[in-house]
Formats: sequence, C-alpha cells, structure tokens
Amino acid sequence: MKKNKSKLIIFVFFLLGIFSFGQEKKQFLGIQNILQKITPNGKIDSWFLIYNSYGKDNVLVSSGKKNYTPQSSGFDLFPDEDSFYYIVYSQAGKMNYITDLEGLKSFIGKIDNVEEAAINATIDGYFIDEEFKDMGGSYSEDQSNYYLDLGKLTSKECPYQKTHYTLTVNKSSGEIINIKDNGPYIELYYKKCTNNPRLLKLEKKEEPKDEPKKKSTRRR
Repeated sequence: MKKNKSKLIIFVFFLLGIFSFGQEKKQFLGIQNILQKITPNGKIDSWFLIYNSYGKDNVLVSSGKKNYTPQSSGFDLFPDEDSFYYIVYSQAGKMNYITDLEGLKSFIGKIDNVEEAAINATIDGYFIDEEFKDMGGSYSEDQSNYYLDLGKLTSKECPYQKTHYTLTVNKSSGEIINIKDNGPYIELYYKKCTNNPRLLKLEKKEEPKDEPKKKSTRRR
C-alpha cells in the first residue's frame, strides 16, 4: 500500500513538472530571428528575407539564386522604424514580392510555430517590444495554446502610451481565442500635454491671498 502511495506521489510531481515546464515564460530573441523562423505556405521554389537599412539590403534568409529587384519599401514589426523588411519568393518560375503585413500573413499561411503566431498578431496592431521584453516580447505555451505577451501602441497623443496584452492563440486553428488587457506599461507626458497630472496638481495649489486693504482715516 505504501509503495502504491509513493508511486502516486511521484507521478503527481511528474505531471506538475511537465505542466510547469509547459508554462515556462521565454523571451523572443529578436525581430530578425522571428522572421527567419517563417515556414512558407504552399510549394515555394526559393525565398529570400531581406532587411533594408539606410537604403542597403542585407539578405537574412537565402534559398536559391539571388536574382531579384531591390524594393524601396516594405513591412516592419515595430512601429516608427526607419528600416524595413521585404520577402522575395519564386513560385512556378515567377518572382513575387511581399512588402506589407497582409501579404506576409498570406505567405505564412497555417501557423506552424510561436514566431508565426506573433507575426500574425502584428496584423491587428500588436508588436514585439524588444526594449521591454518582459511586458511586450515574451511567451509561454502548453499542448493546446501559445500565450503571447505583446505590446500595443494605444495612444500617440497625451499621454503617449504602450499597453501590455496577453494573447491566447490556439495551436490548431491559429486563431486568437482570448485577449487580456494588462494595462499600460509606458505613459509619457509631454510638456504641452494639458492632461499632465503634474501640471494639474500645480494648478490646484491655492494662490496666495491678497492682504486686506487698510482703511484710510481722514483728518478733519
């Protein structure tokens, strides 16, 4: 009887260990690394992932002969970036170019890994925040779902605001099945912001009262 109890306890701890491992939070290694994890949808003869910075192309993924026309615009996975990415692929002898996020989503097709799940989320305005990975650039997973901690630019006005969301993505369908708003993790007030809490506190301070005027006395 004691042996059976011991085996049961060991088995329970084994299951808990598996569950904990499945829920281990990891950070995305970087946008370039994420894009290099793409598995193209359908039969592709060859494809190239190109990073353009200051007008210069840098080929990150190359499969086949580099026979393509350089592009002057592309997509990005982080807002307000000066550089951009684009993809060139050959299918049935024809060269095709992907320079926007919608085209990237079609190129990915079925979600094959957590990196592709994160890329798809950018179509809805989320992004991988490489500066604040704990809030906007990490993930965990279990047998059924990916859990993405991503950022979203929720205001460019006063204040400039980034919000932290946890997205649950079903592995089978690739669909986002739950979105949890964890609140803002960055709020920046500019000097001209009329809703700056610091300025409002200063305005609420009582102004110094004028001293009562002395009554003048007239001599008769």
